[in-house]
Amino acid sequence: MTLATSPPRGATIPEPGPAPAPRRRRRGDGPAAAAFLAPSLGGFAVFTALPILASIAVAFTVWPLAGSPTFTGIDNFVQLLTRDPAFLKTIANTLLFVVVYVPLNLALSMAIAAWISPRIRGGNVYRVLLFIPVVTPMVANAAVWQIMLIPSGLVDNIWQSVFGVSAPNFLGSTSTAMLCVVLMSLWQGFGYNLLIFSSSLQAVPESLMDSASIDGAGAFRRFFSIKMPLMSPSIFFAATMTLITSFQVFAQPFVLTNGGPDSSTTTMVMYLYRTGFQYFNLGLASAVGVILFVMILAITGLMFLAQKKLVHYE
Repeated sequence: MTLATSPPRGATIPEPGPAPAPRRRRRGDGPAAAAFLAPSLGGFAVFTALPILASIAVAFTVWPLAGSPTFTGIDNFVQLLTRDPAFLKTIANTLLFVVVYVPLNLALSMAIAAWISPRIRGGNVYRVLLFIPVVTPMVANAAVWQIMLIPSGLVDNIWQSVFGVSAPNFLGSTSTAMLCVVLMSLWQGFGYNLLIFSSSLQAVPESLMDSASIDGAGAFRRFFSIKMPLMSPSIFFAATMTLITSFQVFAQPFVLTNGGPDSSTTTMVMYLYRTGFQYFNLGLASAVGVILFVMILAITGLMFLAQKKLVHYE
């Protein structure tokens, strides 16, 4: 049995208020992000992705510039890799350039970055001066180097004043032409990695270096045992980007030597250019591009596998 209770005399029962309005669903940042990304993604699709896919498709055809394409399967790749010694030589030249240029670029950039430390007076001025070749046109830089290295050029005049004889024809010798291309490329490009390594060195905590000094670690031990592991992400990035760009070397040998002498400095990109735009064999040129793309992709993939053991992010 339940007893009904009534409110005390004089008390009022509050009337129920209006129901709360339903909460509006908050829109995410997806539409705005898509709007901002659309121009970049559209440009990437039109000017990068579609040309790559088109090049892969054209690589399986014979397509003269003034005619229509004819599907030939893998004949272009078979011709390049088995019946074209000139192309195989360009692969060897490109690999030689990569093997020599990439380690020299990284070593020189690291050495100068370590020398231009925050304690060096005017370090920022040195960084700016050494970065200038990176932002100047590569064709102009290569033309200046060609003027210096040709017979009766600046190097020849200095050589004669010092040794009394004419300098060797550095650009005309198969033993020194590629070395000249490497040196010119090194002068042109090491400033980029210099800035990367300089900023990475400045991020190393001084407390770690002071602790290592107290424990008796010398300068070389501190650099290779403390700074290098902490810089490994920057080193990996610089090595990857330098490797990719070195496979695509074109302007330096094209201007300095035009691929000579005896095709000793003809690279894969130069071979692609001549095949496609001088001989107008678009299918064969596209096959060269696909082979170069696969080589870069494979080596870059190996580097990303190795970075799991060599790169320390903490």
